[in-house]
Amino acid sequence: MSGTTTAAAALRRRAAGAGANRWVVLVVLCVSLLLVALDATVLHVAVPAVTEDLKPGAIELLWIVDVYPLVCASLLILFGTLGDRVGRRRILLLGYGLFGVASALAAVAHDAQVLILARALLGVGGAMIMPATLSILRQVFPDRRERAVAIGVWSAVAAVGAAVGPLLGGFLLEHFWWGSVFLVNIPLMLVSLPIGRLLLPESRGDRDGPWDVVGALMAAGGLFGVVFGVKRLGGGEPVESAWTVAPLLVGAALLVLFVRRQRRRTHPLVDLKMFRRPAFSTSVGCIVLAMLALVGLELIAAQYLQLVLGLSPLATGLRLLPLTFAAMAAGLFGARMLRRFGPRRMVCSGFCLTAFSVLTLIAMGERDNTGLLLFGFLLLGFGLEMTLFGAYESMLSEAPPAQAGGAAAIGETSYQLGAGIGIALLGSVMNAAYAPGLSSVPGVPASASASAGHSLGEAYDVAGRLGGARGAALRDAARHAFVHGLHVTLLVSAALLLLGAVMALRLPRIMQCEPTLAAVPAPREATQPRVSA
Repeated sequence: MSGTTTAAAALRRRAAGAGANRWVVLVVLCVSLLLVALDATVLHVAVPAVTEDLKPGAIELLWIVDVYPLVCASLLILFGTLGDRVGRRRILLLGYGLFGVASALAAVAHDAQVLILARALLGVGGAMIMPATLSILRQVFPDRRERAVAIGVWSAVAAVGAAVGPLLGGFLLEHFWWGSVFLVNIPLMLVSLPIGRLLLPESRGDRDGPWDVVGALMAAGGLFGVVFGVKRLGGGEPVESAWTVAPLLVGAALLVLFVRRQRRRTHPLVDLKMFRRPAFSTSVGCIVLAMLALVGLELIAAQYLQLVLGLSPLATGLRLLPLTFAAMAAGLFGARMLRRFGPRRMVCSGFCLTAFSVLTLIAMGERDNTGLLLFGFLLLGFGLEMTLFGAYESMLSEAPPAQAGGAAAIGETSYQLGAGIGIALLGSVMNAAYAPGLSSVPGVPASASASAGHSLGEAYDVAGRLGGARGAALRDAARHAFVHGLHVTLLVSAALLLLGAVMALRLPRIMQCEPTLAAVPAPREATQPRVSA
């Protein structure tokens, strides 16, 4: 029996890899992911140079920064399910080509409108690439043990890309013009296209029934509205603003109609029955909560390092690197931990470790404490990657192979939504705890105090204009209020993480690794000879 099982697993690997070495395929997929992860953060350091050169308005600058993640998050389900339909490799290669063209257009953009268009096209390309990498990975690694290793490498590369983006952007800006941060994508795409066409196997899901074009557009429109509204809330826009409320309501309505439509269809775009599986729905919820706690914290931590401790942007990036290195280590060792501890204990422990690191960082004050920050960021990166690794692996393993693209798109959409909601929620908590500390600073006019209550950066500007003892008093009060707000935000984050630990108790206790023989053609030596009458 064991020989039959081993032979069946080998046949599954050969069929899925289509003659290509699956580990070489993993390298190609990781390069794809690295490009998308880099492009999500590489522009951040180039914003001042773009502003000086193109002279965009405030709204145009906001769209330059936000249109890429907004478009990408909106189209993940559309292209993930389309890949299941027409071929995941085909969608990935088209994404490569579009990403390269859009990068060239962004690099030579002569005004803000062209740059916004190019960034939107980059978002379309990213939405084609992201779910395709995970769904192809699911196909190429049918054995769960090997797939866990592959997902660990994949997630480690994602952590590297997010961290290297600002550093690479800073290096390029020191030697070239701002368009160079986009040109770096082109040679990699020129190499990835032929290599991907040669090595990546084609795979498809269930092709029964027509592809639900209307449903795909409803999902895209609904996600666009929700993510747009959440981003406006995270940017400090008033809740009662029509440009905030209307997109949220329209987006939520479209998503509700999308869910109702999928339930009625014989061949749905996304099989919502996957959410009936506790491991799948729990994994999606864990991804949302983990990103909700992380992204808001990263944003606030960057402000703390620069505005409270007075570090330069480069020094701030270097201080955050331990978080990335710890995440890489957790990704690389994740498969071994998952086999030993199982999904439930791994994800739950990851949440608890992250919550402990967040509570440790409450000891941060108005003076630099390098050792504390190093310890806290190491624990934070390792614990968070444990959580995300275990959740992604469980989610992908629970999804049927025919729905791999849709499942990957759901996971990536959860990631993006969690990040957006985290910025909005934790930013609101931060502002609510920060502003009261500036309501009555001795000697400072009420109008100045009100302006200073918007943000720490604005408080420093107001203090500079006041000057003298009043300016110094306002500056000290703002710094103290910000640290107090940071402590409150950390407590809220820890509570959310502990909630995630409780949620993770619904995950399976052990990692089921037995191959499914039903999907494998029986080995020749295991079949019974046909007996003629």
